[in-house]
Amino acid sequence: MLDMEVSGLLQVLDQGFPPVHLMTGAQARAAVAARRVPVDNLDDVQAAEDRVIDTEDGPLRVRIYHPHGDGGEPLPVIVFFHGGGFVLCDLESHDGFCRRMSKHTRAVVVSVDYRLAPEHRAPAAARDAYAAVRWAARHAAELGGDPNRIVTAGDSAGGNLAAVVCLMARDLGGPPIAAQVLVYPVIEPSFDSDSYRRYATGYFNTRDAMRWYWRQYLGGDTVPEPAHHVAPLRAADHAGLPPAVVVTAGLDPLCDEGRDYAAALARCGVPLVHRHYPGLFHGFLTIAAFGPAVCARDILWADITSILPGATPRKAPA
Repeated sequence: MLDMEVSGLLQVLDQGFPPVHLMTGAQARAAVAARRVPVDNLDDVQAAEDRVIDTEDGPLRVRIYHPHGDGGEPLPVIVFFHGGGFVLCDLESHDGFCRRMSKHTRAVVVSVDYRLAPEHRAPAAARDAYAAVRWAARHAAELGGDPNRIVTAGDSAGGNLAAVVCLMARDLGGPPIAAQVLVYPVIEPSFDSDSYRRYATGYFNTRDAMRWYWRQYLGGDTVPEPAHHVAPLRAADHAGLPPAVVVTAGLDPLCDEGRDYAAALARCGVPLVHRHYPGLFHGFLTIAAFGPAVCARDILWADITSILPGATPRKAPA
């Protein structure tokens, strides 16, 4: 039986929002933007600066967050990729989440406005993500950051990009990545897992929506090669990847693939923290005022700071 707070929030999230798989990419973006809530935590960071960086594929927008009181020792640099099924969302949609992350992890956060599908198919988003991480590594000192503590992080489709960039960095010779943070990540375009069957409808994210997202990104049902630079579970092995924090939600079609990816990392000896929230749903962590999300975010901040090189282990809130 669903917790009453969770059940009520799921009803609110579904109200007045057409099924995403019945819209075009532009229509879906407009529908999401119309429901956007103004950010209420502008003072969480010392500065938030928009920049345009140069990449092989053209200019790329990023937003750089600096926590209060920086200017002393070099800080970790978290390169963050927003969720939205490779189709939706932008720097604004995750602005509040990035501000909280910068504040509570005492890190420079670089949020990346990667190219969206269907206008830009795979591997465009992954190429942008990798270019942003390479840029952050080269410019870490300029940002007040430590090039030895570069972290990739993302939620949902952004979690896919955070995982894929680590595989690309391993395969293509760097840059070194200290940790990866995958929040209910999109891992594999297969839709027959137990969690896909159990939670196909009624829990905010749906199986039909995920099929639509993947088709927008892939342009069909074929994953381009190298497949593991799009669907990270398809890597021949996962050895040599950075330590990981993986968050999964029980009431989520993506739950099993996130769990399976965590297991694949663990089998290859990758240091791992896997946090599973059985009574919660896809997307819960970025809902600012949702009670269970507040506690889960505190745990996530503690996990991120604890998994970095040289960190003093810190007990996460119960």
